[in-house]
Amino acid sequence: MHDPLKFLKIQREMPREVPVATRVLGYGEIYGQFDAEGVANQAGRCLDCGNPYCEWKCPVHNYIPNWLKLIEEGRIVEAAELAHETNPLPEICGRVCPQDRLCEGACTLNDGFGAVTIGAIEKYITDEAIRLGWKPNLSAVKRTGKKVAIVGAGPAGLAAADRLARSGIDAIVYDRQSEVGGLLTFGIPPFKLDKDVVAKRRTLLEGMGVRFKLGVEIGRDVSFNDLRRDHDAVFLAMGTYRALDGGLPGLHLAGVHPALRYLISNVNRVMSWRDDQAPIDLRGQRVVVLGGGDTGMDCVRTAIRQGAASVHCVYRRDEENMPGSRREVKNAKDEGVEFLFNRQPLAILGDQQVTGVRVIDTRLGPPDAKGRRRPENVPGSERNLPADAVIIAFGFEADPPDWFASAGIQVQNNGRTIVKAETDPLPFATTLEGVFAGGDMVRGADLVVTAVYEGREAAGSIAKWLSVA
Repeated sequence: MHDPLKFLKIQREMPREVPVATRVLGYGEIYGQFDAEGVANQAGRCLDCGNPYCEWKCPVHNYIPNWLKLIEEGRIVEAAELAHETNPLPEICGRVCPQDRLCEGACTLNDGFGAVTIGAIEKYITDEAIRLGWKPNLSAVKRTGKKVAIVGAGPAGLAAADRLARSGIDAIVYDRQSEVGGLLTFGIPPFKLDKDVVAKRRTLLEGMGVRFKLGVEIGRDVSFNDLRRDHDAVFLAMGTYRALDGGLPGLHLAGVHPALRYLISNVNRVMSWRDDQAPIDLRGQRVVVLGGGDTGMDCVRTAIRQGAASVHCVYRRDEENMPGSRREVKNAKDEGVEFLFNRQPLAILGDQQVTGVRVIDTRLGPPDAKGRRRPENVPGSERNLPADAVIIAFGFEADPPDWFASAGIQVQNNGRTIVKAETDPLPFATTLEGVFAGGDMVRGADLVVTAVYEGREAAGSIAKWLSVA
């Protein structure tokens, strides 16, 4: 029987965390797994408050109190089925979502008691269900005979494939990489998301009938016109890969690395995957990472594991206004990263090789259009930071391929693909009939869970369009 006062008797606890001295020596995930008793106790702390702020703060609106109750009762498979009703990738979101800013941040128990450990429980649900042999059951699904091409095997593409398969529609996923997952595989370091987790999701999707055609680039290996001809609809989920660099002087110097190139290089090395470019190894170097988002946190923590002599993160606002997950910032600090807040980079220094970064102190002024206080430079506060390597982690923007224009797919001035609004009868439809788009290439660089949401919703729109097409 549920004890409504369990939150008073059981404190919030996370799964076992690998000690810092051990975890920085390798790339394994740093959080362990609950045992059955521990996960039941943590799930039982939920108040079932009647107005689940956690559920509404979650971009996919997970039925969080409901599956917490199932876990408390030990009903693992039922919890997994319920979790998948809203989230096609729960074990991934449980690992990489910034729960402190989403579901757990909205938990009623945050008012003095400590939020329910929702993310760790979400991870446990699918991990444990798969261990017990659970698989999605599509035996009652009626095949429609329709097939949809999905361009991009990242979170939006995988989410759409899941939902299309559940609607009886054949999903064929094309991706230029050799593995599925997009940035889940190549961008997010293994210490946050073990690549075996993505591989297991691929196996589940293939068991649902989803097909993957990897190492295939649309526009190079297959023309977009042929893709449209051979499928009943197309879903574009190609992400955002054009790195922002801030136009800093010195970007051309040896030792300056775009964040994504650095992260991909390291994943390929750790996984012993082929990489056509030289590996980036920062062992023994003084590393400065510019940018305070989650990508920046991935970079600083990777540099620590590579054995950098020192790692500094430069961010132009204060810690409170950092866009990155609070948990990731804490992990980075624990692992030896030094943060330099309220510092604006002005230039990367050096002749042919990086020698440092020139920065200036900032103070926060009035809020900008998004409500974030603008950093203002403090005159006379310039200084130089010594560095052997600089990683640029200012974010990414959409980079539509050349064939968009000839195909008639319209984009905004910032490169993001134009789609119909969610209030439209066919949300996520592009300006080209039968072609839909979602994820970062529409929204701009954002969270994994928002890409999952858009992939899920776009699949529903595609299924609706196919029913009358």
